[in-house]
Amino acid sequence: MNPGVFVIADQIIAPLGFTTGENFSSLLSGRSGVSAQVAPSVSELPFYASLMPPDWESSLPVFPPGISTKFEKMVFASVNGVLQSSQMDPADPRLGFILSTTKGNIELLEQGKVQSPGDLQLFPLAAKLAKTLGFTNTPLVISNACISGLLAILIGKRMIASGKYDRVIVCGADVVTKFVLSGFQSFQAVSDTICRPFDKDRNGINLGEAAATVLLSGEPSSSSANFSVLGGASSNDANHISGPSRTGEELAIAIKKAMGQSMLSRDDLDFVSAHGTATPYNDEMEAKAFQLAGLNHLPTNSLKGYYGHTLGAAGLLEAIIGMRSLEHGIVLPTLGFSEAGLPVPLSVTDQLLKIPGRYFLKTTAGFGGCNAAMVFGKYA
Repeated sequence: MNPGVFVIADQIIAPLGFTTGENFSSLLSGRSGVSAQVAPSVSELPFYASLMPPDWESSLPVFPPGISTKFEKMVFASVNGVLQSSQMDPADPRLGFILSTTKGNIELLEQGKVQSPGDLQLFPLAAKLAKTLGFTNTPLVISNACISGLLAILIGKRMIASGKYDRVIVCGADVVTKFVLSGFQSFQAVSDTICRPFDKDRNGINLGEAAATVLLSGEPSSSSANFSVLGGASSNDANHISGPSRTGEELAIAIKKAMGQSMLSRDDLDFVSAHGTATPYNDEMEAKAFQLAGLNHLPTNSLKGYYGHTLGAAGLLEAIIGMRSLEHGIVLPTLGFSEAGLPVPLSVTDQLLKIPGRYFLKTTAGFGGCNAAMVFGKYA
């Protein structure tokens, strides 16, 4: 087995909780953050999404000057939580920082607060956040549609393997705005109720907002639980700007490469944490990819019914929940799933399952035909 790199700390800020522990407890209770929303600043009509509660900031420490938007506050809270729990010095020259997001501060556009193009550009935003948090190294931005979060972990893993850093903090975040919601509505891809991944009656996504952070290290920690990032890969369909592959072959390629790097067999995996957006085409593509990779017999779940689609945070958030699932030896149910509506067989979980808690596969897919897959393991 390839030891890879280690996840030695994590923190989730989301509607279901302001720590990873709070989030996992909410999931165990079957609670969903998705509900009917009335938010005229986002949509003239009611919509289903997972939004931070109005008073969410009151539960967190006071933010420093310059951290003003919801996006910035969520990133700051998530990264700062990891820095504190791990007692890492952000000024350490051997510590890197990666920010994963698809839209960053796009909320400023609809609020009429854009003073210059730089206000919306992702790198100046990452640089400001890094400076405020105390990092001295130049941050890296990963913005590749909905695989951004998982791809950012992969890039962080490579940075450590190359010797550039000893540790890397990776944060993924996005917020729900009128700009983002209207884009998905234009594709008629937004569900009018809580989404139903892989179900025969699925009719689209719910959006969600969250910030999720992991601390990657070349060495395991002696003071916290450790998880291994064993292998990862990305691919592209080269098929369509918004429509996924019709065959699933390209995601299957990424899965097989990730499995090869991990030096595990398909029988070593306990479950698959799918992207599972609940759109007709994405779920069909993933199911075909899992069959091509020989994994469609494994328990498979999607967390979109709990969190909605959190875009640049999705891969990170769902990977963290997958690791906690390994720790507890369970696979969470796929909220909203009742009866499969797929062209190939797939073992979608509809109830809590007990597992050995060894390894799992995480997949993501996004606009432009991008795909990513990564194998995680519990490290003793």
